[in-house]
Amino acid sequence: MTAMASLVRHVTVDCADAYRLATFWAGVLDASLADDDNPGDPEALVETSSVKLLFVTVPEPKTVKNRVHLDLQPRDRTRDEEVKRLLALGATLVADHRRPDGRGWVTLADIEGNEFCVELSEAERSG
Repeated sequence: MTAMASLVRHVTVDCADAYRLATFWAGVLDASLADDDNPGDPEALVETSSVKLLFVTVPEPKTVKNRVHLDLQPRDRTRDEEVKRLLALGATLVADHRRPDGRGWVTLADIEGNEFCVELSEAERSG
């Protein structure tokens, strides 16, 4: 009998307010929260066809740079259009790594300061 490898069930993010942060990420991913998630809940789940993000309220504040972060690739927008949209949702600019040749990425932070990157779309990569 062949042993099976583990699966990643969720990417879990510790945070100050699970519902609020999950609502932000639901907007980023054009997804929705689980039906049983409500303001004040200690956990909130955002599920897409490719990832499940579980947000868990913890008492400790974020104090250092993330050791793990998400890299986003826009599906139907350019990288720059997506950065503009995410800034409008409440993200903040951390570092701009866009290069003169159009390549590169942008590092943003979500509403609780967790860093993530926005890369080129597939169309921009193959164009």
